[in-house]
Amino acid sequence: MRYFFLLFLVLSGFTLSAQKVVLTGFAPDYVGKEVKVYRIKDYLSDQTALISSSTVSEDSTFELSFFLEEIEKIIVRCENNRSHMYIEPGAKYNVFYPERNKYEPKLPSGNSVEMTFYDMDSTDINYKILRFQRWYDYFVGGTYHLRNDKEAVEFAAYLDTFKTNVYNYYLPDTSENSFYLKTYIRYSIAGLDNINTLAERGRYEKFDFYLKNYPVAYTNDIYMDYMTAFYEKTIPQLTKSTNEKFYNGVIQSSPSMIFNALGNEYTLTNPKIRELVMIQSLAEAYYSDEYPKTNIETILDSLSQNCLFQAHEDIAKNVMDRLTDLVPGGKAPNFVIHQDESSPKTLMDYKDKHLYIQFLDPRIESNMRELEIMKDMHDRYKDYVQFLTIYPKYDDSPESNKEELEALPWDAFEVDRDHSILDRYQVVNFAQFVLIDAAGNIVASPAPKPTPDGKYDTIDRTFYYLKKQMDPE
Repeated sequence: MRYFFLLFLVLSGFTLSAQKVVLTGFAPDYVGKEVKVYRIKDYLSDQTALISSSTVSEDSTFELSFFLEEIEKIIVRCENNRSHMYIEPGAKYNVFYPERNKYEPKLPSGNSVEMTFYDMDSTDINYKILRFQRWYDYFVGGTYHLRNDKEAVEFAAYLDTFKTNVYNYYLPDTSENSFYLKTYIRYSIAGLDNINTLAERGRYEKFDFYLKNYPVAYTNDIYMDYMTAFYEKTIPQLTKSTNEKFYNGVIQSSPSMIFNALGNEYTLTNPKIRELVMIQSLAEAYYSDEYPKTNIETILDSLSQNCLFQAHEDIAKNVMDRLTDLVPGGKAPNFVIHQDESSPKTLMDYKDKHLYIQFLDPRIESNMRELEIMKDMHDRYKDYVQFLTIYPKYDDSPESNKEELEALPWDAFEVDRDHSILDRYQVVNFAQFVLIDAAGNIVASPAPKPTPDGKYDTIDRTFYYLKKQMDPE
């Protein structure tokens, strides 16, 4: 196989300051609902950050804007549905946002939908990626059945031809988004090299060809998918000696010991990749009983302030947040909330008893109906559980619903839609619930609702056993 195929030249980077992006759209199934845009902080933690939001007007249109410095993949959410697109700094997009496919089951985490682009320029990164993806899907659909051992040589020949054609077609593209596009293409095809055939490259060959000297593309999802998959479960693959050094580094909470130990592995000779893989490996080790979690937290905290490569500091922090936030047994994020001129309240004001937090949208009647069930539970379990309701501020919230919320027999707070508590508790859809124990640790997030879920389970069962444990008689 000829190794020069798809070894695209690394184009000199374009220095860009943050530029305004405008996203307009048509969403007839979401009138009065909020459209939110999230950027992906990094692809190790998969943490997201809300960067813009807008309400779909009565004529079914919406418009929002935000600033970005480079091409990124973003997530567009509306109600319990989500879609994605690639964004170029300074670009304007016009889309149609559809309702979920009615033949698909409604998923609690949200359904994926495909947006339609209006008047997209052929030079836009979305147009180029979609065009390549059609070509890629056509090739895979026509040759994947040839991957078995008997016909592997034939598959390898088709793959070689495909690589050559792609390379020749995209080589002349020297536009500003060409590096992002060629990286996307390169690692899409790299995934085909992972197909198990007799002609498959070895691990070291893949490292030399795809990773060793290629720039780390932090915002390119296909590159990061390939890289993180390549280094998944790296620690068990290390030699016994290197594995012991990694373990000793964790025991001594020493990032430098771990970094130096990983340097003995050939596929980690690139220091930038090595530091990134160190963070990934620590995250994997966190879920193993072999390593003390507090030591890993200490190491990640150190890396979040002092990495060899500055870009990794935020990644280390995001990974630590993902590992420790909203994980059963982990500390619940603190918050500060207040209503009008009232004294602010924090998580500490709700200590000594379990806390059941409800995040609801006052415009959604199904959310409001759950309050009647909660009132009954509050009467039965108020000596064992505290209730807290948080709801975002909307100008079009029914006045009667606001009055009902203000009259609840437990604390209820109206907060701004960008309030930090919604971000810290990762509230994406309404209604959403969190259960915290008397010591301020997460019990469940999301927690069961007052109404039955798909397994006919409710939070009432949890409260019943909690009461029985605390008051056996």
